[in-house]
Amino acid sequence: MALTEPLDSAAEAAEEAAAEAAAGAAGEAACPVRHWEVPDLTGVDFDPTLAELMREGPVTRIQLPNGEGWAWLVTRYDDVRMVANDLRFSREAVLEQPVTRLAPHFIPDRGAVGFLDPPDHTRLRRSVAPALTSKGVERVREKARLMLDEIVDELVQDGPPADLTATVLSPFPIAVICEVMGVPAADRHTMHIWTQLILSSRHGKEVSEKAKREMGAYFADLIGLRENSTGEDVCSLLGAAVGRGEVALEEAVGLAVLLQIGGEAVTNNSGQLFYLLLTRPDLLDRLRTEPAIRPRAIDELLRYIPHRSAVGLCRIATQDVEIKGVRIRAGDAVYVSYLAANRDPAVFTDPETIDLTRSPNPHVSFGFGPHYCPGGQLGRLEEELLVDALLDRLPGLRLAVPPEQVPFRKGALIRGPETLPVTW
Repeated sequence: MALTEPLDSAAEAAEEAAAEAAAGAAGEAACPVRHWEVPDLTGVDFDPTLAELMREGPVTRIQLPNGEGWAWLVTRYDDVRMVANDLRFSREAVLEQPVTRLAPHFIPDRGAVGFLDPPDHTRLRRSVAPALTSKGVERVREKARLMLDEIVDELVQDGPPADLTATVLSPFPIAVICEVMGVPAADRHTMHIWTQLILSSRHGKEVSEKAKREMGAYFADLIGLRENSTGEDVCSLLGAAVGRGEVALEEAVGLAVLLQIGGEAVTNNSGQLFYLLLTRPDLLDRLRTEPAIRPRAIDELLRYIPHRSAVGLCRIATQDVEIKGVRIRAGDAVYVSYLAANRDPAVFTDPETIDLTRSPNPHVSFGFGPHYCPGGQLGRLEEELLVDALLDRLPGLRLAVPPEQVPFRKGALIRGPETLPVTW
């Protein structure tokens, strides 16, 4: 008996393993891999492939235009939040294996905050928190409002027609993020050029990587000069943290690059927001006549607009996890779709309808969990200032061309209009 028990146990274990493998294989077979071409979409059109994937089920499989293999896609609100907040799904593990992805030139940097897991991720985010919390953002509100007033003054002085993207929606977020980062005003244009090259897939891998290296070298110098700083801007906070030995210079540079690039996402998000308002006079008129609802309305517009193309950064399951009856196996690549989560009818009544007074509105446009967008508070502040300034100072603001003639960016990771021709 003693001799057969281990053999029996081994046989049972083998059978269980085989059954688990068969179940996993059956689960995958039930989820065919969908090739997601990710077209260049215009306006606020929702990606038709994503809409189909949402209808197919809460967990599907996708293959993006670049990279290798396939990945699970999670689209339901509760599941998206679970994956984004569950340490069993690792960003850091993406460094160890190739994954299917949107960008052709995507190369994750080791030590970059976007690819760190707690506790290192928490330590690095903590170093810049004072500049990006509600209190820190309020510190720059008045300066940001004054900068926007100057930009709109110039727009009014030059008169219509104008490209709202070039005259307001691009220079304002650049000025604000550079102020928050501690980047001198003289270097704003250079930062903008680098950011555009990094965010676009049109120029190829070499051009994008060169821009990223140059921006990184710039921040390495700037942060290195501020190791004893007591300033409240991001680079001063990072410099002080490096000086105290709490953060490595390489980590500080990676975070600075991420924040600088992310700061310009407001250009595209606000471009979509204003395109939507300018093509929906009913919404625009209501915001003009009921300024008290603007903060809540902005949240609803942020929920509704498809602010990015396809999906963002990947995670790797570090152990087997079951989601809605689908087994995600250790080592599998997993994407979440915040765009899909924001249209989940189980959470948002009539999700395809824009309800400017929707409450509550727990949208996940800025992400969720440890990797919640560090500039979320700042982005919301900028949208509020832009809506107030443009609606109050330009009461006749309207598109200068038919909506279908507004060109949208091609090959961009973050969606938005290339130009937004307006008159008033």
